[in-house]
Amino acid sequence: QVQLVESGGGLVQPGGSLRLSCAASGTILSIDAMGWYRQGPGEQRELVASITSGGSTNYADSVKGRFTISRDNAKNTAYLQMNSLKPADTAVYYCNAYITNVNGMRGRYWGQGTQVTVSS
Repeated sequence: QVQLVESGGGLVQPGGSLRLSCAASGTILSIDAMGWYRQGPGEQRELVASITSGGSTNYADSVKGRFTISRDNAKNTAYLQMNSLKPADTAVYYCNAYITNVNGMRGRYWGQGTQVTVSS
């Protein structure tokens, strides 16, 4: 079974930083694009950042210049470095990845979510 496990969320003051991690495990052959989504209270889930297998990145305008997505292919792990955090960044953050398993089946996988709260 393939799964994504997220970690690194928590409570931080405005202007602070957090780093989220997303580790994929299981019968993985390859991981294509990976991304981070978030869903705030009463809000729809939105794409925060994504990264291709080749390292090309894309960011939502609201986080551009503050967040950085990266990946370590050897560890099957993606990261989201979040700096200059604002209260508006408060949300549950979800990792997402397109993964091909050892049987050649490709699917979209989601992590369980990790809470990020930005408050003074």
